[in-house]
Amino acid sequence: MKIALTSVFVHDPVQAHAFYTGTLGFVSRFFMPEASLAIVASPEEPDGTGLLLEPNDNPIARTYQEAIYAQNLPVIVFGTADIHAEYERLKAAGVVFRGEPQTSDYGTAVSFEDGFGNLIQLHQP
Repeated sequence: MKIALTSVFVHDPVQAHAFYTGTLGFVSRFFMPEASLAIVASPEEPDGTGLLLEPNDNPIARTYQEAIYAQNLPVIVFGTADIHAEYERLKAAGVVFRGEPQTSDYGTAVSFEDGFGNLIQLHQP
């Protein structure tokens, strides 16, 4: 068994699709803007795990998303082989980071805002 699809709540799937593909560099696996349906994947594994950009128009989803964000918790972790290069690339593209990459016993990590109500963590083991 493997993870085929997971989701992250966003307040606008159409605009989130543009950010996740245009800025972060993910590939579009499925995009139906009229239905607010967007699935993206890593360009390194385009047939791997998909990420559904899920509308947060459900009150429970919105409450959950806002609470996680208020606690400064990332909703998803994206792995990278070179966190410093990725950090510089995304920073130059206008991504808002919550600091600079920090190294601990678990690797190097930094969080950024996706602009759609979420904190995302970049991590390099």
